[in-house]
Amino acid sequence: MKSYIKYAALAIALAAICSCASKNKGHDYPYTPVAFTSVEVSDAFWGQRLKASREVTIPLAFSKCEETGRYENFVQAAQQMASSENLGFRVGGLPFDDTDVYKTIEGASYILQTYPDPKLEAYIDSVLVIVAAAQEPDGYLYTARTRNPERPHSWASKERWGQIEDSHELYDLGHMLEGAIAHYKATGKRNFLDIAIKYADCVCREIGPGEGQQVKVPGHQIAEMALAKLYVLTGDQKYLDEAKFFIDMRGHGEKGAEEYRQSHVPVMEQDEAVGHAVRAEYFYSGIADVAALTGQTDYIQVIDKIWDNIADKKLYLTGGVGARRSGEAFGDNYELPNLTSYCETCAAIGNVYFNYRMFLLHGDSKYYDVLERSLYNGVISGVSLDGGTFFYPNPLESDGRHQRQDWFGCACCPSNICRFIPSVPGYVYAVKDNDLYVNLYMANTMHDNVKNGHVSVSVETNYPWDGKVRLVVNEAPKKGFNLKLRIPGWVRGEVVPSDLYEFDDDVELGYKVSLNGQEINADLDKGYFCIDRKWAPGDVVVLDMDMEPRLVKANDKVEADRGRVAVERGPIVYCAEWPDNPDVKVREVVLSDSPKLAVRENKGKLYGIDEILVQDSGLTLIPYYAWNHRGAGDMIVWMKQE
Repeated sequence: MKSYIKYAALAIALAAICSCASKNKGHDYPYTPVAFTSVEVSDAFWGQRLKASREVTIPLAFSKCEETGRYENFVQAAQQMASSENLGFRVGGLPFDDTDVYKTIEGASYILQTYPDPKLEAYIDSVLVIVAAAQEPDGYLYTARTRNPERPHSWASKERWGQIEDSHELYDLGHMLEGAIAHYKATGKRNFLDIAIKYADCVCREIGPGEGQQVKVPGHQIAEMALAKLYVLTGDQKYLDEAKFFIDMRGHGEKGAEEYRQSHVPVMEQDEAVGHAVRAEYFYSGIADVAALTGQTDYIQVIDKIWDNIADKKLYLTGGVGARRSGEAFGDNYELPNLTSYCETCAAIGNVYFNYRMFLLHGDSKYYDVLERSLYNGVISGVSLDGGTFFYPNPLESDGRHQRQDWFGCACCPSNICRFIPSVPGYVYAVKDNDLYVNLYMANTMHDNVKNGHVSVSVETNYPWDGKVRLVVNEAPKKGFNLKLRIPGWVRGEVVPSDLYEFDDDVELGYKVSLNGQEINADLDKGYFCIDRKWAPGDVVVLDMDMEPRLVKANDKVEADRGRVAVERGPIVYCAEWPDNPDVKVREVVLSDSPKLAVRENKGKLYGIDEILVQDSGLTLIPYYAWNHRGAGDMIVWMKQE
């Protein structure tokens, strides 16, 4: 971010920054998330990731926005609007380049909540002045057209919304809203939110089923879930109606029926995950949003079927999705190749979004079991430990042709990582009435409210390397509350909530829960251990989960994994990589029918990991997320077995 000063000066020349305003309380989900603004993470594992985002990933993303002309696009749009004649700007790049700016601001906003930084905040404000100057008077904001309306980007048309399924005009809106809402919640400022609402209002006026409106369908989904989020923030029904309209009209656009865009059949007839995996996961997230926020039974039935299809037949062990490089798409049922698997980083992030919303709809821990698997494996594998290089696809096997890069021409994955990692604190807790759900385990302090009043808890843990979690009640309402601790599927003997994978050993794990030093028991409710009582400050709950290496096998219908096993421990999937095993070809290694697995802590390796040693073969395994940090070479997750 060396050129902060350059763009701050340009911003001052363009306009003044908008003022702050108070937060509006809108509507919410059946199970209400505890916002990232209420959770302060002090965790060693996630602390390192957040530090890398703050110090490396976000500055890198901002610098790339400068170097690649992302900001200049907004400047040119403003100049063209101020001119009475066409200035002849050449519109190149990708039509969604604006979103890299929005996503980076979103990630920086999450960081500002935990690590206040006046220079960073001022820089964001200066960029937002540039963005605001590029907005047309009625709210329309799409620089790929505004820069040169006579010769817009080749994916767009001279008329607004003319090639909307290619242009990404509404994809831009979606990421703008996501970034603006995060910025508003983190800073209290409306300078980004007002821009985004103005564009959203423009879309709601011009696109819809009413007289004088155009019937248009987003090409790349995300506007649906973003509009739902704006509805939750503002309580304005038109945003939820617009999200529902986009979902209902899928398949009725210019492109017609097409699996790639999930438009092959009307939404109410869909029951299988198909097409471009990122578009799909964003689309399914939007359906889940509408289902949760409206309670409509038909939407709930549709999205339940699609989720079942992914969990039962199309989910990688790493929580990644998208089997095919061609079309970056879901494959057929049980089509889960390893060497050629695509598993785009954005798709894994989308899988987190989808499962998160399914939990907010149903309150079942099984959705967090999938979310956690994606989070600790398929998502964080997409960015290096130092935060400076990235994967686009995340295969489960490599012959040395895969290498992290410091950026991509299509930068959706780096900028998506940029916004996602800092948002993780917002996934830890949820509330329903007097129930406080603890869904992810990391060291943190939380402040929020249940129905009976204010609650604050602190968590100490070395998860995911250790299964012991210590929770201290700091504040509690006099009438008490119900603490609901998620007992992960991996400790209950369930790899995923389906028969797609199962454990293949004789290991039996267990867990214990104690309250103020006394062990207690309770039946699980949708995977949650519940303690409903009147709490006193200083009460201590300890969840102690066994954490041993486990062998996993796939359903025999998964052809790529027949005769093979994988190893995981807790939420972490492991792999064999060439630097740790110089004397063997890891892709050809064959494990015994009952391999002896041992855990070895290695604080000095790959920012601190627990390795797994296969004692009877001498093989060393590392967490999948940490591969390809020591040069390109062979790697494998699913190993042959005698």
